Amino acid sequence: MSTTTPALPDSAPALVVTPVPEANTPPATLSAPAAPRRSRPPQRDGKVNGQPAFVLHSYPHKETSLIVDVFTRDYGRIALVAKGAKRPHSQLRGVLQTFQPLQAGWTGKSELRILTGAEWVGGMLPLEKTALLCGFYLNELLVKLLARDDAHPVLFDHYVATLNQLAHNEPAPIVLRKFERALLKETGVAADLTRCTGTRQAVDAGQVYVVDPERGPRPARASDAWPKITGKTLLDMESEDYGDAATQAQSKLLMRFLLAHQLGGATLNTRQILIDLMQL
Repeated sequence: MSTTTPALPDSAPALVVTPVPEANTPPATLSAPAAPRRSRPPQRDGKVNGQPAFVLHSYPHKETSLIVDVFTRDYGRIALVAKGAKRPHSQLRGVLQTFQPLQAGWTGKSELRILTGAEWVGGMLPLEKTALLCGFYLNELLVKLLARDDAHPVLFDHYVATLNQLAHNEPAPIVLRKFERALLKETGVAADLTRCTGTRQAVDAGQVYVVDPERGPRPARASDAWPKITGKTLLDMESEDYGDAATQAQSKLLMRFLLAHQLGGATLNTRQILIDLMQL
């Protein structure tokens, strides 16, 4: 995504902020978001207040401001200008942190709107160690796969639940697989894993399949270079049952393959860090 932004007005409504303790700083590997591969015509309101939101990523804008990529429950992923947020004594420094539940307000009808309020809601445990890296991985997926101004309230709720699961030290590989699958479902690019593409026959737990990223499962052939997955793994994934070790291993390979297709070759920097550390 180009970082060129439209000219901003000289003044903006006063910000309402509630400071919180300084949170962890995201890894430097998370770059400014790329343009999404899919988009719908935007639906924008001129003024919004008290919207549930999370900061996904932020980057500098002019001398004292930030552009903040925010995931909201009812408006999807939007870009906000946080005027003065880089100033040393700005209260926004303690509010606009990743993984902090916020109520946000903004004004404007262009793609780049003006932040008018940000209030910390609280009620969630902080992410630490591996859970923190997993959180940055979730944010990078959302930045790179969600179109702007495309509401996904179900996915927003799933994101909140996933952060809570990570904070409570639930098994990270299982938590991530469930979120990855939910992300593809909610963005409309996940096939039914219980039926073969073309024939619509039920997937057999004892057979071996490949999953066409655009169509869905089909019986594997010897010449296939795509990951070969048992029918049991596909059925387990559809029912969110990751108790079997083989299901965990095969689902990791399958989701890596499917996400790479949707990303169109874009690199997930945080995932590579996780792979290096824990083979997630």
